[in-house]
Amino acid sequence: MQEALDRKNLVAMKLLHYFITEKNYNPIILQGAEDEIWLENLNGDYKIIRIVSNHIHNEEQFDFDLFKTKHVVKKIKRKTFSLNMKVLSIFTDIEDGVNLDNNNNIDCIYLFDEQDLEKYSFIIEKFPDINKKLDFTEQGLQLFMKITADINKKNKTDAQKVDDVFKQKAPIITYILLGINILIYIIMYILDHHDYFVINYSVHGPSIVYLNEWYRLFTGTFLHADIIHLFFNMYALYIIGSQIESFMGKIKYLIIYFFSALTGSLLSILLTQGYSVGASGAIFGLLGSLAYFGYHYRVYLGNVLKSQIIPIILINLLIGFASNGTIDNFAHIGGLIGGALITVGIGVKYRSTKFEMINGLIVSFIAIALMIFAALKYI
Repeated sequence: MQEALDRKNLVAMKLLHYFITEKNYNPIILQGAEDEIWLENLNGDYKIIRIVSNHIHNEEQFDFDLFKTKHVVKKIKRKTFSLNMKVLSIFTDIEDGVNLDNNNNIDCIYLFDEQDLEKYSFIIEKFPDINKKLDFTEQGLQLFMKITADINKKNKTDAQKVDDVFKQKAPIITYILLGINILIYIIMYILDHHDYFVINYSVHGPSIVYLNEWYRLFTGTFLHADIIHLFFNMYALYIIGSQIESFMGKIKYLIIYFFSALTGSLLSILLTQGYSVGASGAIFGLLGSLAYFGYHYRVYLGNVLKSQIIPIILINLLIGFASNGTIDNFAHIGGLIGGALITVGIGVKYRSTKFEMINGLIVSFIAIALMIFAALKYI
C-alpha cells in the first residue's frame, strides 16, 4: 500500500512540476475534490487538466467521475466565459478492464508511471517535451524537495505578476485629462463662446472632409454641451480611466484613450449628421479595453466582468438608442470597438502573445483606414 502511494505521489508530483513550471498551468481550488488536483490554463490546448489519484474500481465509478467532471467544468466555463473547454483527466490508479474511451471534450489516460505516456500519441503530440521534462536525475527526498521548490518558485513569480498588474497606481494621466476637459468647459463659459467652440471645434463630418479640419476628430471630444454632460462624462472617466491607467500603464492608457476617441469620432461622422461633442466615445473605448483586459484576467475578474462591466456597456448603449438622437450612440459604438481593438494590439501585460498583438494592430489600422476612406468617399 505504501509503495503504491509513493508511486502515485511521485507520478502526480512530476506531472504537477511539468504543467505548472513548463506549461503555465495554475491550480484550481475546489471544495470537496479529494484525491484529485485541478489545473487550468485558458490558453492551453487543454484548458483543464485533472490528476486523479483516487482508485477507480469499475466502469460505474468511472462514469460517475465523468459526470462529476462535466458538472464542475460547466461552472468553470460560465465563470471564465469559455465556449469550449477541452479537459484532460490523468488517472494514476485504475482497475484493469475499465474502458477509458474519450468522452466528448474529456480525454482520459492512465499512467502507472511516466513511461505509459508512450501509449498516448495525442499527448505526445500536444506536449512533445513531456517525456524529457519528466526525467529527473534526483531521487527520493531530493526529488520531492526539488519539485516542491520549483513549484513554489513558479507560484511566487505568478503571484508577483498578478500583484504588479492589480496593484493600484496613482491615476496621474486621468487627472490631467479631467483637468483639460474641465478647463476647456470653464473657458467656454467664461468667454461666453460656447457656440463658437462647438461650431469651430466639434466633430462635424462636412467640416472635417470638405474643409480638411481633421483636428475636429479629437478637439470635439474635449467639448461638452452643458454642465450635466460634463459631470457624467468626467465621473465615468475618473472611475473607468483610473482603473485602465492602473491595469494597462500610462502610455498604453493614452493610446487607448485617443485611439478610441478617433474611432468614435469617425463612426459618428459616417452615421450621424450635425455637430457632436463629448468624451463619451473615448470613455466607451476604455470600457471596451476593460472588457478585453477582464477577459484575459477572467480568473480574477470573471464575476466583475459578468455582473458589472458588460451590463454597464449594454445599459448605456440601450439608453443611447432610446434617446431619439440626443445621444451620439454611434460615437459610443465606435469608441467601444476601437478601445477593444487597440488593446488587443498593444497587449495585456503578462497575458497577450506577439501573434495576438500583431493581428490586433493590423486590424486596428485597417479599421481606421476603412473609416477614413468611407468618410472621404460618401460624406
